[in-house]
Amino acid sequence: MTFPLLASLVGGVGLFLLGMGLMTRGLRSAAGPALRTILGKWTRTPLHGLVSGFMITALVQSSSAVTVAVIGFVNAGLMTLGQSVGVIFGTNIGTTVTGWIVAAVGVSVEVKAMALPMIGIGVFMGLGNGQTRRKHLGEALTGFGLFFLGIQVLQSAFLDVGKGLDLTSLHLGSGMDMLVFTAVGFGLTLLMQSSSAAMALVLTAAMTGVISLESAAAGVVGTNIGTTSTAMLSVIGATDNAKKVAAAHIIFNLVTGLVALLLIPLLTSAVRAIGAAEAIWMGTILALFHTGFNLLGVLIFLPLTPRLVALLDTRIGRDDDEMSRPKYLDDNVLKTPTMAMEALFMELGRLGEMTRLMGQKALAAKFRYKDFNRDKTAQESLVEAIRTFCARLGNVDLPATVNDKLPWALRSAQYFSKSANIMETMSHEHALLDHQLPGGASTAAREMRREVRDILNAAHTPCAEEYSELKHMLGHLKSTYDALKEELLRLGTQGRLELPRMVQLLDYHSSLRSMCEQAVKGTLAWSGLREPNVICQTADESNEYSWKTPA
Repeated sequence: MTFPLLASLVGGVGLFLLGMGLMTRGLRSAAGPALRTILGKWTRTPLHGLVSGFMITALVQSSSAVTVAVIGFVNAGLMTLGQSVGVIFGTNIGTTVTGWIVAAVGVSVEVKAMALPMIGIGVFMGLGNGQTRRKHLGEALTGFGLFFLGIQVLQSAFLDVGKGLDLTSLHLGSGMDMLVFTAVGFGLTLLMQSSSAAMALVLTAAMTGVISLESAAAGVVGTNIGTTSTAMLSVIGATDNAKKVAAAHIIFNLVTGLVALLLIPLLTSAVRAIGAAEAIWMGTILALFHTGFNLLGVLIFLPLTPRLVALLDTRIGRDDDEMSRPKYLDDNVLKTPTMAMEALFMELGRLGEMTRLMGQKALAAKFRYKDFNRDKTAQESLVEAIRTFCARLGNVDLPATVNDKLPWALRSAQYFSKSANIMETMSHEHALLDHQLPGGASTAAREMRREVRDILNAAHTPCAEEYSELKHMLGHLKSTYDALKEELLRLGTQGRLELPRMVQLLDYHSSLRSMCEQAVKGTLAWSGLREPNVICQTADESNEYSWKTPA
């Protein structure tokens, strides 16, 4: 193989990958809100999820991008595991669109006449600053053009390869042929991290007569199985939800791939019988085969979805998560900023609940509860994980709407951390404090503790009826504290309360008020991650979500 020929092959693959990357990134960015709407509302059943997964994957041409988005939705509680499995089935059918595009280009389209105008128009659309939809669509159009140009380069290169190397005559035995080319397809997908690009490579080789139909079919199966490599890599250090979604993907593709390998002899026999083995029709035949065995896989798995979900729930994440370990944050959601913010919102909500529960337990035990150090350590670890995630998210090219919300996330985590720090100080400095007080001071102290408890309860979720009254409740707490402070000072000046104890009680109740205020500020900053009119989330059995605004 000469250097110019090798350069053509490498260059063609490079154009494929560059085109796929631009196309996926551009379409995903342009369709970001639509992606969220479709996945959030059109996945009520596995069948709805199947259709949604197919539509979105056909649009953005990346099953990996859709899978990451699905993981983000499952992590954020916007989609059940059963619904996500349906979407995963649909993504596998969606990836077959690439095969049809390559087949159509190879049969009837003048590639350069289509590719060059696409690249030119796409570049001009992308000129200028800002992350506009026009710029994203221009990027996608440029990607399409490069993708088609890559097809032409590879077609030319494979025609030259075919003149000096006849792989169609290579026979290791029917079974061994299939295993070898299945491994080749898997390896190409693993190497390029794009089943669509690997599929285009296999189809182009078949359409130029470099490899036989049987070998190409095995290569197609290999590329389909190869998508599991991305799923396997994505679950390293991921949440249990991510592992379950990836496991569903892997199981589906492995079983479907095995069935497809068994069908290859039937495919070749049928093609020979109808006399359609000319190289020019290879792309169409292989695209039909790819679509067919994925549809067959869906027919096998769709009725078994409930059992598959139950198996995944049983085998993965059976132990309760440690309090200190993030439940919703992992590297997968970083690839889709809107999903990352959804996961961050859920993790901060979990941190807030942890902090408020610590406050309730500390209040009930007069800041002497035995597990406080354990809970504080877990809270600190979770705060640090959230800060690290925010820092990593800040290094991603973020839309302005997402970038503007990051300070709210850090602010929320900081408030919750301050609240817990105040509890820690109180547990050290006031654990032995005598709370027995005479007359009105005792009543005022009880009233203040009750108000703190009620405020922490109201701050539990923006959906609580009392949530809109939080600021009013904090104002009333200040009035209660001021009245208690006056009473304690009066008792001290009358000599009815020792001055050192009076000072300690004043400090204790001031800290109690500050602890409560910091926790509430954390909750308010957390709710600020939503749009002003989209704060409160509720879900019913139909998976519909409604939102309301606190006053």
